[in-house]
Amino acid sequence: MAKDGGGPDWNGLLKWSIAHGDGTNPPRALSEEDRKWFMEAMQENTIDVVKRMKEITLVMKTPDDVLQSQGVTPENIEDMLDELQEHVESIDMANDLHSIGGLDPLLGYLKNPHAGIRAKAAEVVTTIVQNNPKSQQLVMESNGLEPLLTNFSSDPSTNSRTKSLGAISSLIRHNQQGVAAFRLGNGYAALKDALCSDDARLQRKALHLVQYLLHDKADRSVATELGLPKLMMHLTSSDDSGVREAALGGLLELARDKTSVSGNALPDQDKLKDVLKSRIEGISTMDAEDLHAAREERQLVESLWNECYNEPSSLREKGLVVLPGEDAPQQLPPDVAGKMFEPPLRAWAASRPPPKEDSDSGSGKKDPPLLLGPGPSF
Repeated sequence: MAKDGGGPDWNGLLKWSIAHGDGTNPPRALSEEDRKWFMEAMQENTIDVVKRMKEITLVMKTPDDVLQSQGVTPENIEDMLDELQEHVESIDMANDLHSIGGLDPLLGYLKNPHAGIRAKAAEVVTTIVQNNPKSQQLVMESNGLEPLLTNFSSDPSTNSRTKSLGAISSLIRHNQQGVAAFRLGNGYAALKDALCSDDARLQRKALHLVQYLLHDKADRSVATELGLPKLMMHLTSSDDSGVREAALGGLLELARDKTSVSGNALPDQDKLKDVLKSRIEGISTMDAEDLHAAREERQLVESLWNECYNEPSSLREKGLVVLPGEDAPQQLPPDVAGKMFEPPLRAWAASRPPPKEDSDSGSGKKDPPLLLGPGPSF
């Protein structure tokens, strides 16, 4: 039951739940009055997610001039896309977006004149396709990769470039069709440009994608021909620790490739040794706090040296690979790219059975006001 102030009586609901479910009293049948109160309290803060997504779809399909005439601002659209992103965290809802007609207008927002809307639309696409082969296929069939590649390679907004790269990374992961389209769309040239940028966040995302792609022999050849290993060597001296770790992870991936005549896929072994010596020197001069923070970097440097030169690095002699109080690594350093692509709310998705074609389940936050009045039914 709602409080006089207008919201659901959550404190009352909590007290009621504790009183009736603490195990100290035998269970009893709910009175009709208690049942009605409980249902009202729960339903006051529950929305029909599919219905709400249909309403958002209607807004996305509405021409910009009509929205502007009703006082809708780009910030309103970004807030609406924020809400949509929350709804499509569920794989069922992500797949339902296409069936209710919302995927194509969402992809259309990737071409919106407002950079904030382009960036936010790319974030929603990222959420939709993460660990979701069905939605990956639907986005590919809707030609969603093309505007993402365009924004990644040439958007004047660095934030939009970065968000588009994140969407591309999630779209083509474990998706051979996507990887092939990425190659054909000149994606590697855009990756090279990103590595040459002065934005650490864009560099990190580009390096994570490079490391993932390097698992394939054909992609290793393309990356080497474009000079990406030399760029990664340069980025190991970045001021950003995440960039250094991602660059070292990519170099380690190349070092593990023993199919090359030279022993691994890394060019310029002398240059690499100088780079690693420089990192060892930098690590050796860190204070205790920075050393603990650089644990992954220390292990990557050690593993890369071992892989290339078949001997421990001087970090081990100095006792800097495993510090006092740290557990010795039981395996190779973590897969940096794998961590990057693991979605926050979808770790369970890979083992789930395929979702049903239609889903009308949903829960969410308080229903925000519609930007438009009632529209035609779907």
